Amino acid sequence: MNILVVGPSWVGDMVMAQTLFICLKQQHPGCNIDVLAPDWSRPLLERMPEVRQALGFPLGHGVFDLTTRRTIGKQLKGQYDQAILLPNSLKSALTPFFARIPKRTGWKGEMRYGLLNDLRILDKERYPLMIERFMALAYEADAELPTPYPRPNLVVEDDSRAAALAAFGLSTAQPVLALCPGAEFGEAKRWPAAHYAVVADHMVRQGWQVWIFGSAKDRPGGEEIRDALIPGLREEVTNLAGETSMAQAIDLMSCATAAVSNDSGLMHVAAALAVPLVAVYGSTSPEFTPPLAEQVAIVRTGIECSPCFDRTCRFGHYDCLRLLKPQLVVDALEQLVGVPVVLQEQD
Repeated sequence: MNILVVGPSWVGDMVMAQTLFICLKQQHPGCNIDVLAPDWSRPLLERMPEVRQALGFPLGHGVFDLTTRRTIGKQLKGQYDQAILLPNSLKSALTPFFARIPKRTGWKGEMRYGLLNDLRILDKERYPLMIERFMALAYEADAELPTPYPRPNLVVEDDSRAAALAAFGLSTAQPVLALCPGAEFGEAKRWPAAHYAVVADHMVRQGWQVWIFGSAKDRPGGEEIRDALIPGLREEVTNLAGETSMAQAIDLMSCATAAVSNDSGLMHVAAALAVPLVAVYGSTSPEFTPPLAEQVAIVRTGIECSPCFDRTCRFGHYDCLRLLKPQLVVDALEQLVGVPVVLQEQD
């Protein structure tokens, strides 16, 4: 059985999509799973053993381009028995339709009647978690989901990890704290750089090194964290934001002893690598897309206006993040990996 999955457009969602792939393999042990997704997702998919191949999709998020979708569909014609669509958009259903894939499964979205012939009606109360909504598409409509739920599990090869370390002159001789201070969603997901710096300072004083991950947009924030440390400690902080490829970021993250992250795609990557993780929540909630791993501590203020799910604070104070003190994160790290819990006074 050959299955084409139309993948999501965001890093965290793609990581969580691995739960669907695992369920499909459990249902159909001999099936082949190919994923049609943006090229940036290839390193993630290559580290998911359930996926046979990633099929690059040339159109960016939100681009309609009917001609290209028809052309790709015709190229895929006759290759698949089923298509499963994770996005709920109309345009995501076009390529499987043009490919004439016999069974086309997905949730009811933007008027997709006719494009999908296995159309599901989502009961949000029955499936409150995103992974439940993904997993349910592996089974017949209204089937009970098996428990315990599978967790994403990215597999990194030793050679790939060693190459990434060599590329940046890094070593794992000291324990590594990975910091992920960015978030594509917006400012209301970003814990202040000054708070991250306090945690970094504390961990370096305990003999750790700190690696900062993120996109090029996160690099200034990473430099702010690094520059907040005094000379002698600052040198133990490496700002990798904007410097690594996606593949290198995943492989280097797999070296981490622990991680602290905003609610972001990299949070889900760290969880899928089984890195002990402190997840910082501000305007969003872990009740829909929590990090899926065994060693996770979630920290949040829980103030009255949170979660609001706004990209920017409607009140302008960002108290859901500003009032979340570094000591809470250090306490959580202590519970996960046993570092001392009392912050030292900075020089």
